[in-house]
Amino acid sequence: MVNASAGSASSAFNAVSPSTQLAWLSLAMFLGMTMWFSATAATAPIVAEFHLTPAATAWLTMAVQGGFVIGTLVSAFLNLPDIINPRRLFAIGCVIGAAANAALVGVDVAPGAHGAVTLIALRGATGAALAWVYPPGMKVAAGWFDKQRGSALGILIGALTIGSAFPHLLASASATIPWRTLMLSASAFAVAGGLIVVTLVGDGPYVASSARFDPGAVARVFADRATRLATLGYLGHMWELYAVWTWIAAFASASFGVASGATPSSPAGSTVAFATIASGALGSAAAGFFADRIGKARIAAWAMIASGTCCAIAGFLFRAPAPLVFVFAVVWGVAVVADSAQLSALVAEYSPRDHVGTALTIQTCAGFLLTMISIRLLPVAAQTLGWQWAFICLVPGPFLGAFALRGLRDALPPRPPQSPS
Repeated sequence: MVNASAGSASSAFNAVSPSTQLAWLSLAMFLGMTMWFSATAATAPIVAEFHLTPAATAWLTMAVQGGFVIGTLVSAFLNLPDIINPRRLFAIGCVIGAAANAALVGVDVAPGAHGAVTLIALRGATGAALAWVYPPGMKVAAGWFDKQRGSALGILIGALTIGSAFPHLLASASATIPWRTLMLSASAFAVAGGLIVVTLVGDGPYVASSARFDPGAVARVFADRATRLATLGYLGHMWELYAVWTWIAAFASASFGVASGATPSSPAGSTVAFATIASGALGSAAAGFFADRIGKARIAAWAMIASGTCCAIAGFLFRAPAPLVFVFAVVWGVAVVADSAQLSALVAEYSPRDHVGTALTIQTCAGFLLTMISIRLLPVAAQTLGWQWAFICLVPGPFLGAFALRGLRDALPPRPPQSPS
């Protein structure tokens, strides 16, 4: 009976192409994650229409991160990505997030209507829903790959970065696109992503698709030293990543405005933001290709050193000619996200097989909680130092993350591959 079951599982695995599954999953991730930066890309018209204060504008930017942190925290401690099939959880997150994101278009603009509070609450709800999209999506991908898990997650995170960048492309393509159109488009894309993942993507054989609730799962996951080191590296990476993604448009707009002696151009800033974020797809995929050959921790550490260096030298590119700024943005974009998938792959590799989803979720929860601090810190630093040197405060994160990974790379060789079950 055991041999027959094993043979059946093996036959089912061979009948389905993991590469095809990854392609569909990556498309679904791209579509779902367009909701993340949809409001960020449209911040200027939203602020103008609702007369938002600087404090309200900052909270609008951070609300998605805050909602995501709350969503991942609840999800991890309830083991939701492990007790609920991750594909179904992904689809539920897409639908709920799409509803919250689309509801932005109906917020009352009239004075005294508490529009700012409603906007922030809806963006928080969108972030909470995305907690059921991002980590479960990584678990689904990890389930289809073992030896090539670094490459697979690199491609998936690449799709995520393009999805995050897409609203900036729409905003930069035409300054006349109404912000409500951006919101509704992102919501429609997310619903399509949810449909794809439940109809065209299956469960892979290398992680459990569901497990029993375990109240001690979080503690059990992080009792492992390798998982802790990979998470520390992830924290260093996240200190930098979303602060760069969120504020690179402001940096570029200020740079171009000073260089030309004119008012900073919002479309030009959005174009630089798109180049920075979207180029991460190339970095993520390339890092995955090399990581499966020379080591995930080594590649992640190298990427963090490169992106930390970009943080340090960004100020020297301020007022530089636009082509040079674009090239620098692409290089930074490649480096800043190249380590992300590998750090998640390391956590998936070292975590208990039946609680991979919980491990990935709590890792992302801790990382995104940290981003709320760095995202809020950047505009404060810009008021003191100017946008030219604002990114200098991000430098410690990636270098400390790379330092944490030294122990993982040198002292902890990879474990043997897990067998399909």
